Amino acid sequence: MRVLFIAAEMAPFAKTGGLGDVVGSLPRALREQGVDARVVIPLYGPVKARYHDRLRYLFHFQFTRRLGAADVYIHYTEQDGIPVYFLESWPHFGSGETIYTDLNWDRERFVFFAQAVMALAWELGQGRHDAERWFPDVLHVHDWHTALVPFLLHEARFSPGWDKVASVLTIHNMGYQGWEAGGWLYEAGVPGRHEPNLVYQDKTDNLLGIGIAYAHKLNTVSPRHAIELHYPRFGEGLEGMIQARDSDFTGILNGLDMQRNNPATDPAIEHGYDAANFRTERAKNKLALQAALGLEQDAQIPLLGIVSRLVAQKGLDFAAPGIRRTLAETPAQLVILGTGEPEVEQVVRSLEWDFGWKARVIIGYNPELAQRIYAASDLVLVPSRYEPCGLSQMLAMRYGALPVVRETGGLADTVTNYDNAEAEHGTGFMFLFEEPDAVRATLRWAIDTYRQRRTAFERMQARAMQQDFGWDKPARQYVTLYRGALAKTTHGQLGMR
Repeated sequence: MRVLFIAAEMAPFAKTGGLGDVVGSLPRALREQGVDARVVIPLYGPVKARYHDRLRYLFHFQFTRRLGAADVYIHYTEQDGIPVYFLESWPHFGSGETIYTDLNWDRERFVFFAQAVMALAWELGQGRHDAERWFPDVLHVHDWHTALVPFLLHEARFSPGWDKVASVLTIHNMGYQGWEAGGWLYEAGVPGRHEPNLVYQDKTDNLLGIGIAYAHKLNTVSPRHAIELHYPRFGEGLEGMIQARDSDFTGILNGLDMQRNNPATDPAIEHGYDAANFRTERAKNKLALQAALGLEQDAQIPLLGIVSRLVAQKGLDFAAPGIRRTLAETPAQLVILGTGEPEVEQVVRSLEWDFGWKARVIIGYNPELAQRIYAASDLVLVPSRYEPCGLSQMLAMRYGALPVVRETGGLADTVTNYDNAEAEHGTGFMFLFEEPDAVRATLRWAIDTYRQRRTAFERMQARAMQQDFGWDKPARQYVTLYRGALAKTTHGQLGMR
């Protein structure tokens, strides 16, 4: 089976969140299952500048659409054994200083990307330009950026070669949809979208909605979030589309690269440890981080870590007053790492301003520091309003930090609440309400457990570190999903038809 991943991000080349992590690791797990998985992403300006010495020019072709002809240049490399294609075409990709820009330009760029990737797949299938002859069985697209591809495949279904190709759409974040793209679709020469549910629900100009309507199979990145997306609270206006596709929609929990994220071998942390020796070795990382950040060096002080995008979805705005009360009432320390919306950045910065002797806030993206925070913290807070899957809580457990999470989506699927006794059960602490007092009470519960029930706390740490969040099981589930999508092409069932 040949699967082409089509995405806006892939770690380590281009990453702003979990999408990049998934596209950077799932194809490798699929290749271990015997699937010939490959990836195509845009060649962004920063990627071209940073990785130019790794990229090999493969070929170029001219792509013609309503707006005119565009020269498309394809570059290639391998990452962890995964073949990766980079698509460059001025002015859409190949220049600029960021991955994403404003929504208007990004909608135009990614409509072009979807069209150009279809042309690229055809070029690869013809074996032109002395390139290897390779044609996908499945087009696996991710989020709104590439959700137009299933419709383009639907339109090409009567052309020789495309009739047996299936499409799968993975929804990583319903909060971003590529709204009101009708003008860009018209200018690019994309035909009208006439699927009845799409028309009835007035979503024909919504790129993610188009993908939901026309993909052969759909999934999101945790079982609980798959249920949540059926309802207005989480469906963001597309819950009706999800309900219409219920029989083709499922939830597959994201995995974690267990080899790369291994506290015993991680080069980013000063002192390696595992589930057998963490009681004696892990605290050395706390002391090292405290020293590096200018905090009081004391292994007994509970350290709360937060590694997060600083956006409204992550809930730090409503959590901040609860964190503030916790810092005022208990001898705890706080380290926050992240970047995002200026308003949320301001909220978390104020915690350091007011508690400078015990709190540090680092605005930015620093993967090495993130690993050090996971390895040093006793608790990691993830108060998300919604969380399709979430990696922070899984990384925290992998590194022996107990997560404090809101009961939603993938957080509820991966964290088991402490039994408030001898820790016969539990890998973390959970709350439900989006309120500062819920955050404060749960943090207080977790800190009291750390200070007064250390044996129970350490039992949960050992259990958390031994959880298997690897990609093996999810990869097998994706193979089943691909087979289901391929069966729909064989049976002539396209989209919601």
